[in-house]
Amino acid sequence: MPKIKQLEKCKHPNSRKTKALTKSLKRQSTKEKSKLGTQIKQNLLGEKLLWFKGHLDPDQTTLTPLELQNLIEKYLGRFNEELEQIQLKHSIGQRKNRQHANREDIINITMKREWDEFTTCGIEIPDLLNDDQLKMLLTWNGELRYLQNFKLRRFSLKVLKNEHEKLIKTK
Repeated sequence: MPKIKQLEKCKHPNSRKTKALTKSLKRQSTKEKSKLGTQIKQNLLGEKLLWFKGHLDPDQTTLTPLELQNLIEKYLGRFNEELEQIQLKHSIGQRKNRQHANREDIINITMKREWDEFTTCGIEIPDLLNDDQLKMLLTWNGELRYLQNFKLRRFSLKVLKNEHEKLIKTK
């Protein structure tokens, strides 16, 4: 593993040794960036799963498509309370500028993107209609290393309505 000190010791900037060291340093930094990106994705997925686990009934053994739709809509509206607090702060003050503009913009963009995802291609969550996956989520302790055990599925509004209609027809 090359270090920057080794690179500084090289006599000539265009020598073969210098080029090899810079190449390996660059490769090492791109590996670290890739690892960081993967860790960020895992953290986001872990937070999403923890939210769903926290809002499910621990004694629940099955989930209907209608219940899952309500749960996803609740998930999409998870920032509503924070937005109301920001709006309340805006209404109280006499200032013309927005005090929490950055946070408010991030929340609005996230909510719009997730809602568009849910209405079009679907939001990716574990297959909670599958009883085994539901049980696995309820017993999950929150460790990110177990995320690979979940079978993720995209649920859209249309798909959930179709599943609900199929369930009604079979009964």
